[in-house]
Amino acid sequence: MTETSSRSEPAVPTGEGGLARLRIDLSYDGTDFSGWARQPGRRTVQGVLEDALRKQPPGASLAGSVVVAGRTDAGVHAEGQVAHVDVARFARERRSQAVAISSDGLPDLDRARHRLNRLLPPDIRVLRLSRAPEGFDARFSAAKRHYTYKVSDAPWGVSPLRRRDMLAWPRPLSVAAMNEAASSLLGLHDFAAFCKQREGATTIRYLLELRWERVGTHELQLAVAADAFCHSMVRSLVGALLWVGDGRRPASWPEELLRKRERSSVVAPAHGLTLVRVDYPPDDELARRAEKTRDMRRLEGSGDARRD
Repeated sequence: MTETSSRSEPAVPTGEGGLARLRIDLSYDGTDFSGWARQPGRRTVQGVLEDALRKQPPGASLAGSVVVAGRTDAGVHAEGQVAHVDVARFARERRSQAVAISSDGLPDLDRARHRLNRLLPPDIRVLRLSRAPEGFDARFSAAKRHYTYKVSDAPWGVSPLRRRDMLAWPRPLSVAAMNEAASSLLGLHDFAAFCKQREGATTIRYLLELRWERVGTHELQLAVAADAFCHSMVRSLVGALLWVGDGRRPASWPEELLRKRERSSVVAPAHGLTLVRVDYPPDDELARRAEKTRDMRRLEGSGDARRD
């Protein structure tokens, strides 16, 4: 789905009430969602969130769709997802008629968050609802996106309590071998070997972090961060590194795939992946960052670059 310019540009006043941009910090279990983006006949995070927003102020007056920092695929979870939405402020004459409406034409946002979570199903929670700073765009202002991928190499698989967010791997894994392979992938590269190709979309990305650690006897966790990710990039990287970790491929194999732009056939399942945080620049740099990112996307000709 391609985002229109009206959904990407900052809110502008229309009429006496005008528009206000809200930032939404949220978390969700992606197991029973068909990804973020609204799709006809499918249960998606965007669809469920927008439907709940429209049932109460301030979301009852949505001016467009909810725009998200990272459009997660089906089965991918989020602890620290960020979105924004533009809403119509209450006109001056209506403010005196509603005690809960403040002088800026918005209801109490803490109360609104509470009401919103009562409407939402238990697999999605709004953690914070706030007035966005000037120039803020959840997608284009983002400077860095952080994900984790969790794996268990226990001989019995994964704990039943962690089966929704952790992959069971049937072979013992070497953290040292996986980190040796991962180190050669850091930096600015063409990640065509690890991305699902989309016509007109670039696969050049700057990978800032890619490191495994063992956090328990049988539990491993990958920390990965970049300015942005192309479609299926994180899960393809995970799949290649796991084959190195269990000894089926040498540590040099992922770099060879990268150099040859040879598409990796190993893509890790979605459920082990979680978006944990989105970083933004200081408030006075938000608009500049958003414009720079938009310019870059226009040069890439990608339209709507999807991310893991």
